[in-house]
Amino acid sequence: MSSDDKGEPKKPKTPEEPQEPQGPGFPDPDDIRKTLEGMFGKMGKGGFSFPGMTGGPFSEAEGSEEVTEVKPPNDDIFQFDLLPRDIKAHLDRFVIRQDEAKKALAIAVCDHYNHVKVAKDHEANRAEDASGERLELQKQNVMVVGPTGVGKTYLVKHIAELIGVPFVKADATKFSETGYVGGDVDDLVRELVTKADGDVSLAEYGIIYIDEIDKLASGGGGMMGRDVSGRGVQTTLLKLMEETEVPVRNAQDMRGQMMAMMDLQNGKQEKDTINTRHILFIVSGAFSGLEKIVRKRSQAAQIGFSADQAEPAMDGELFKQVSSQDYIDFGFEAEFIGRIPVRVVCEHLEAADLEAILKYSEGSLLRQYEREFEAYGIDIKFKDSGIRRIAEMAAGEKTGARGLMTVGEKILRDFKYELPGTSVTELAVDADLIDHREKHLEGYRELGQELVVEKARHEVEAFIREFKEKHGVEIKLADDAMSALVQMAGEQARSVFQVARQHFRDYQFGLKLIQKNTGQSDFLLTEAAVKYPDKFLSELVVKSYKDAE
Repeated sequence: MSSDDKGEPKKPKTPEEPQEPQGPGFPDPDDIRKTLEGMFGKMGKGGFSFPGMTGGPFSEAEGSEEVTEVKPPNDDIFQFDLLPRDIKAHLDRFVIRQDEAKKALAIAVCDHYNHVKVAKDHEANRAEDASGERLELQKQNVMVVGPTGVGKTYLVKHIAELIGVPFVKADATKFSETGYVGGDVDDLVRELVTKADGDVSLAEYGIIYIDEIDKLASGGGGMMGRDVSGRGVQTTLLKLMEETEVPVRNAQDMRGQMMAMMDLQNGKQEKDTINTRHILFIVSGAFSGLEKIVRKRSQAAQIGFSADQAEPAMDGELFKQVSSQDYIDFGFEAEFIGRIPVRVVCEHLEAADLEAILKYSEGSLLRQYEREFEAYGIDIKFKDSGIRRIAEMAAGEKTGARGLMTVGEKILRDFKYELPGTSVTELAVDADLIDHREKHLEGYRELGQELVVEKARHEVEAFIREFKEKHGVEIKLADDAMSALVQMAGEQARSVFQVARQHFRDYQFGLKLIQKNTGQSDFLLTEAAVKYPDKFLSELVVKSYKDAE
């Protein structure tokens, strides 16, 4: 049989040819490629492919073979050369009091990052000397005990900013209440990468701050504690606090896994795990009830001790007596407490401390109020007596520095509502204004009205001069007409001059006619001319004809 009868010899399939379906319902590979291109094509310059796909991996630019180079490790953190007193001096600018907490945090942070430098040098030397052993250093994780609003978060945030490392804050309640014992806790480490703009090397030297850690206590010491989920989170945190590898991509996140596949296809070789060995963990909480456990242990043998007597909150003196066993009795696992060797207390803030925060802190709430009122063209001044009264009222809120915002909003809310848009340009806040807000508010309302009327009078005079210069007719406005114009200007959010010019734009024709009929040289416009301009002018014109007859 000739080749024509038999047809051309069959050629083996090339990658460009579509494959046969492998079974019932198997999707077409081209459709899969197009679908994935639509979903993930804009996520990166690389592409990916699956066995059976045609057309090769897709990318933003067809045929592009761009390969992203591996980022070099970030060595900036190893230039750390701060002293504990340097860190404390920086914190003094933002946080009032809490001297012991500042010292303890400053020392712990310096020790931690100095250890990082030593460990890095040791690893470099060990790489040259195969017989060298790994240097083991215990991490200086920190626990901060203190009531709400005393500056715990503020301290840690400003330390991270000073050093230049990524900082992540989370509340422990997020994990305990939902019962997550793994994935979400690992997401704290992944978030460091986000804060480091994708630099995994820098993220490995960041700071993770977990607030309300006391909510993870599992019912110890007769407390109303959490269930087993809180214990599970403690167990998961144990691994993170020491050393473990956390995947950069969450295994449950399809988008992240697809991006990882694209990176692999594109030739990227960036680290796919985050080592937590050098991540500093700082936890904090109010630990309400811990003081009772300490006092019960330390004073149980004293005659006359009563468990029912009122106990003050944790303070510096009582904190010196706290032991690891007290935290265990509170409801923490012994292994968990053992991973947090540095412990410090933040003192309760009194009225004098809150006054100092308002006066001297660089992040003072007063600066915020000044900017807010300045946006309305009002210069607000806080007198010493007013600052003192705000601090006293905030101390009564029992929420630390957060009470300053609560009190400040209560005092200034009506002024912030009433004064913008008026002619008031200054507001003085003293103790008398705070104690008699309604009286002062009414006074500012009257002052604003007086200033508005005075300003309106100048604008009306300017309009009268312009009217006479343009039309040769002299007009005057009665007081009731001026008040009506002021009200109309306020409703329209325009100046009195603009409203008058618009309102009387055709009056010159009628007034000149009246002037011709009667010889009248000046005209008085009353409230009726403002409210019913056409009717008012028509009546004047009709009257002028009658007078002429």
